[in-house]
Amino acid sequence: MKVTKAIIPAAGLGTRMLPISKGVPKEMLPVVDKPVMQYLVEEAVNSGITDILIITNRGKEAIENYFDFCPDYESSLEKKGKLKELKQIRDIATLCNISFLRQKEAKGLGHAVSCARSFIGNDPFMVLYGDDMIDAEVPTSKQMIELYEKYGKPVLGVQAVTREQIKKYSSLDAEKIDDRVYKVKDMIEKPDDEHIITLLSILGRVLLTPDIFDILEETKPGAGNEIQLTDAMAEYARRYGMIAYEFPGVRHDMGSKLGFLKANVMLALKDPELGEDFKGWLKDYTKSL
Repeated sequence: MKVTKAIIPAAGLGTRMLPISKGVPKEMLPVVDKPVMQYLVEEAVNSGITDILIITNRGKEAIENYFDFCPDYESSLEKKGKLKELKQIRDIATLCNISFLRQKEAKGLGHAVSCARSFIGNDPFMVLYGDDMIDAEVPTSKQMIELYEKYGKPVLGVQAVTREQIKKYSSLDAEKIDDRVYKVKDMIEKPDDEHIITLLSILGRVLLTPDIFDILEETKPGAGNEIQLTDAMAEYARRYGMIAYEFPGVRHDMGSKLGFLKANVMLALKDPELGEDFKGWLKDYTKSL
C-alpha cells in the first residue's frame, strides 16, 4: 500500500531550549529563514506524503497559524508589488493537507502517536520526530518509503552514535542484510552500559504500519514514566521483525541549543543567496578564534 500519510509529534515543552521555548514553540525556531517545522513538512511532501497530522499541545498555536493563509501579509505584499514574497507565503499554506490534533496529556511519544489512530486508519505512515532535522540529498523519508515497498515491513531510520549518546536514545539488536539495511529483532530505550546491544540508534524517522496501535494500547509506561514508542516498536520487532535503514546525511538535534546553532551554520553555508557572503564572513571571523 502506498505511503501518503505522516505524523509529526510536536507536543514537547522544549525544556532544553529555555528560555526561548517558554514563548516560542521550539519547532518554530528559525533555521536561516524557515522554521524547523517547515523543513519537516517539506521533507514529507517531497517524499510523496499528501496528508500530515501535526500533534501539538496548548501554547503551540503559532504552528497552526504559520501553515494558514495570512490576508494581512498577502494584501500588503500585493500592494507593494512583492509578488515573489507573496507566492512564497501562499505556497506555505498549500504544501499539502495539514491537520492538527492536541495531545491533552503529556504521556510520551508513544501516547502521542496513538492519538493519531483515527487519522491513520488502515494505512502505513511516516513519523517525523519534531526535534530532528535531516539534511540529505534525497529526502530520508523518501528512501525509507522505497525500502518499505521493497521489504513490506516497517522501517526505522538509524545512525551509529557513541556509547554516551546511545544512553539517551535507543539501542537496536540488528543484523546487516544489505548496504545500509538491517533486520531488527529487538531494541531497548535509553539503555545503561550493561544493556547496550549495538551502537545503532533510531534518530528521528520511523515508518510504521497501523497494527502498531494495538501494541501501543498494551504498552505500559517505561523510561521517564511515559509510554515509549520504542517499547511498542520493540514488541513489534520481536513478534514480526522490522527493517532499519542507516540513512546518509546529517541529522540535527533541534531540541538542543548546540544542534540548533550547528544547523543554522551548515544550512546558511548552503543557502543560494547567503552562502558565499556568509562563508567569507565566517572564514574571517574564525581567524580571530
